[in-house]
Amino acid sequence: MESSDALLHANATPKPLKTAVIIPAYRVTRHIEGVIAGIPSWVDAIYVVDDACPDHSGRHVEEHCRDARVVVIRNDTNKGVGGAVMAGYQRAAADGFDILVKMDGDGQMDPGFLPRLIQPILEGEADYTKGNRFYDLRAIGQMPRIRIFGNAVLSFMSKISTGYWDLFDPTNGYTAIHARLIAVLPLDRISRRYFFETDLLFRLGTLRAVVVDVPMPARYGDEQSGLRVSRILIDFLLKHLRNTVKRIFYNYFLRDVSLASFELVAGTCSILFGITAGIYFWASAVDSGQFASAGKVMLSALPLILGVQLLLGFIAFDIAAVPRRPVWRLLR
Repeated sequence: MESSDALLHANATPKPLKTAVIIPAYRVTRHIEGVIAGIPSWVDAIYVVDDACPDHSGRHVEEHCRDARVVVIRNDTNKGVGGAVMAGYQRAAADGFDILVKMDGDGQMDPGFLPRLIQPILEGEADYTKGNRFYDLRAIGQMPRIRIFGNAVLSFMSKISTGYWDLFDPTNGYTAIHARLIAVLPLDRISRRYFFETDLLFRLGTLRAVVVDVPMPARYGDEQSGLRVSRILIDFLLKHLRNTVKRIFYNYFLRDVSLASFELVAGTCSILFGITAGIYFWASAVDSGQFASAGKVMLSALPLILGVQLLLGFIAFDIAAVPRRPVWRLLR
């Protein structure tokens, strides 16, 4: 295995696993040639997925790109970034490639960080890796404040719904995955649009896959992002709530039952009992014009305190349960 410094070199050759880059293409004809040209020579294949692009990105690549590694895939209808990436995943996995990298076609992702992105998978330390633009505080200054705030909110919601408490920047689309996971992921159930990256994390969590954040700076040019945090925040919130319920049911009641399962049930019931009792005693006191007795106050306060403690115990268990053992070695 080469050193980290060698891997960070654009012409490094991280073998023996074969690597393919998937580029979803939709209205990126101005940038995609430069993106392809910047992909290191050790990458074995490049799949450009024309997602029913009105600018005919696939045809543009075929007419102007002479890189023999490039394969153009066309979706008959627009399936969103998730649908385009999954089409590339399935084709690349079927063609026998081992590590599948997703890179946008708008030039925001630096190909020089490809070795760093795939290194944890090469070394058997991860099943899936993703970029994180928030490690370097100096680089964060390049981002608009609304984007920083939006990403912080989305990251917190993602921690809860996916169970990956050690990850940040969930909407970062610069990712790599071992191809063996493609066969066991329910690709037909994963969100097709902007929620794709986060929903994929949720699905990886149900497989107990190891996900690693890779520090990298953001790179901005004259491209326009289609993601508007103010527009998708409510939609993301509802989907996070759905995934949170699913994850807790899968991990703590369907696949396994542990002390944390008891803490969650007992804590929730205790809090609900305390709140209900408190409201009842308060309403009775208002109706009678007399203060509630100390016993009644304690009867509502103690369950609340106990319930909060039990839920904190559950959260501590959940944070400590982040997957640590890669599963791609166990799959065939």
